[in-house]
Amino acid sequence: MFNLLGYGWLTLGSLVFGLIAWFIPVFSIMRHKKRRDSQSTTIVLSMGFCAIALWFQIYYTNYLVTIQDWTALMDTTFTLNWISAILLIVTITLNIINIILYKDRTSE
Repeated sequence: MFNLLGYGWLTLGSLVFGLIAWFIPVFSIMRHKKRRDSQSTTIVLSMGFCAIALWFQIYYTNYLVTIQDWTALMDTTFTLNWISAILLIVTITLNIINIILYKDRTSE
């Protein structure tokens, strides 16, 4: 299936899913006083989109290994490592803020 579409879209898809993973908790944080339901759905969605974004990058890296494009791997691995760490850290931090705000609201 991926061969028909090309592999370059995996990086774009990873970016889109990563931004969605950040947007979900940010939107929830902005609306935390208006929401009365549990935040578990938004947290699961956010972490799920983060996981999909990371999987896209892992899949693309696997593709580069399969075609033995060592130059591309050497050029992108360092940046991919840092970007993946930033994606994960920011997503977890936003979701922790979301949890804290929800707990504060329910304890009132």
